[in-house]
Amino acid sequence: MNVQVVDYTASDAPEKFVQSLHETGFGVLKNHPIEQELVESIYKDWYAFFSSDKKHDFKFNVDTQDGYFAEEVSETAKGHDIKDIKEYYHYYPWGKVPEELEAQLKEYYAKASALAAELLTWVEKHSPDNVSKLYTEQLANMIKDTPNTLLRVLHYPPLKGDEEEGALRAAAHGDINLLTILPAANEPGLQVVDKDGNWLDVPCNFGNLIINIGDMLQEASGGYFPSTIHRVVNPTGEEAKKSRISLPLFLHPRDEVVLSDRYTSRSYLEERLRELGVKM
Repeated sequence: MNVQVVDYTASDAPEKFVQSLHETGFGVLKNHPIEQELVESIYKDWYAFFSSDKKHDFKFNVDTQDGYFAEEVSETAKGHDIKDIKEYYHYYPWGKVPEELEAQLKEYYAKASALAAELLTWVEKHSPDNVSKLYTEQLANMIKDTPNTLLRVLHYPPLKGDEEEGALRAAAHGDINLLTILPAANEPGLQVVDKDGNWLDVPCNFGNLIINIGDMLQEASGGYFPSTIHRVVNPTGEEAKKSRISLPLFLHPRDEVVLSDRYTSRSYLEERLRELGVKM
C-alpha cells in the first residue's frame, strides 16, 4: 500500500490524488489552501475548552447530535464492544457552540467544505465511466446546501494506565460519510490497514491534510473507492502523557440524496448511528 503525499499545487494533483484514494482509500495533500495558523489556533483553544468544566454546559442533543460528548458516552466502533478513549464536540453551523470559539470554527468549516467540494469534482472527473454512471447526481452537488456536514473536534486525553484492556483511542473503523478531511493531528497515531491486513502509519507531518473515503462514497461508487479501515493507536512511554487533538470534517450529503438502490443518505446514516450506539 502506498498512501501518496500529493502536492495540491501540482498540475497532475487531481489524477494522483484520486489514484491514491482508489488504491488505498486515503490521500494526503501538502501545500493545500487551509492555513496552518487557523488549525493551530483551534487546537490550542479547544484543548483549553476540554480542560475546563464549561464543556459540561454543552452536553450533546440526542436528536440533533450537536454538542459535547463525554468519554463515558463516546462511540463504540462497529464490531467492537469497548468504547473509544476520547471525548469530542460536534459542530454544525446551525448548532450550539461556545460563543468565543464560534468564529474560528465557522471559518474553518467554510474553508474545508469548499476544498472538499473541489476534491469531489476531482473524484468524479477521474472516476472510470462505469463508476461515474452510478452517481445519481454530481458528487459536489450532493453536498450543496447540506446541513449535515459535521465538524468534530476530538480530544484524546492522556492515558492514565487504568484503561480497559483492549481499549484504543479510536478502534478500527470506517467512516460513514462521503469524504473525511483531517489536518494532521498534533500527535501521531493514525494507522490504516492494507489489503494484507497489516497496519501502516499514515503520513502525518504537521501541515499535511489527510483525506479518506467514507462508506457513503464506497456505496455510491459501487465499491470502486474503498472505505479503508483505520484506527488511532495508544501512545507509549512519555507520549502517553500527552493529549491528542484532531479536527475531522465529515462530508455528508443532503438527506434525500440517493446513494444507491439500497440507501439514501439519511437511511444510511440512521443505520450506522444505531450500530455505533449513539442513537437508538
